[in-house]
Amino acid sequence: MPTLYLAHLYAAEMNVYGDRGNVIALRQRCAWRGIDLRVTPIAPGEQHDWSRFDLAFFGGGQDSGQALVATDLFECQGPGLRTAVEDGLTLLAICGGYQLLGHYFLTHAGERLPGLGLLDVYTIAGKQRMIGNIVVESELAGTRVKLVGFENHSGHTYHGPGVRSLGRVVVGYGDNGEDRVGGAIYRNVYGCYLHGSLLPKNPQFTDHLIALALQRRYGSAFPLAPLESDLELQAQQAMLARLL
Repeated sequence: MPTLYLAHLYAAEMNVYGDRGNVIALRQRCAWRGIDLRVTPIAPGEQHDWSRFDLAFFGGGQDSGQALVATDLFECQGPGLRTAVEDGLTLLAICGGYQLLGHYFLTHAGERLPGLGLLDVYTIAGKQRMIGNIVVESELAGTRVKLVGFENHSGHTYHGPGVRSLGRVVVGYGDNGEDRVGGAIYRNVYGCYLHGSLLPKNPQFTDHLIALALQRRYGSAFPLAPLESDLELQAQQAMLARLL
């Protein structure tokens, strides 16, 4: 049985709008294929060997939660996490986690929270709250897919040349409500504002992340087995029909 290892960054401090459901979706779609996904919560102050992880998840949180973990992320987890990303670690970050992977987040109070700089983005808190359902048209492994989710953020995230866009916003605000950009990608790192939870609603994205992790650990020895996703896709299509 193949085994994958997932690091759940700050599971207690950064878990709003059901983001923990992304880890549940990854675990379940692995289990249905006979893949053992072992999850390690990463708490502030802990030391971990990031080279042993294949996947990582970093959820969203309020400004107060981000302030609690920002220094630890930068000083404690940062060096190992940066090296792991350059070595092909697959990482999904949502909302607050996405913001902290950028260069910095400037809060409403004027506090500049340091980011890891893993993603060439920066975020500035705005006066308008961008909230509602969102659809992002993306390409995953050569296949076009419309990702559905729910966004709730006042941070305006802007991209530099070191990232490519996850996709084009068809419905909703996206990263900043200005340029129709929804999310960012660097190597196997994916950041976006799609809560909801994202992965249970979008099995194509879940399987894409699992496939990347399998490829990194096992090469071609364990290709991703097909899996029936009728119920998940029906839910996704129902939301798309409602929104589009």
